Amino acid sequence: MIGQDHVVHWELKRGERADIERLISISCYRGIRHQDGFPLRGQRINTNARTCRKKIRK
Repeated sequence: MIGQDHVVHWELKRGERADIERLISISCYRGIRHQDGFPLRGQRINTNARTCRKKIRK
């Protein structure tokens, strides 16, 4: 009943993932940042962005 009127959780997640995949496939700046796991919106990464870089530091 709810799924008929509103976007449900899994549909929203699937849409977000499709948007990210599209950005990666066209190799735009944001897609490359998604791929590398860096912040997308101009934040500094030298001293901040610890949570973004967790996978990279291992």
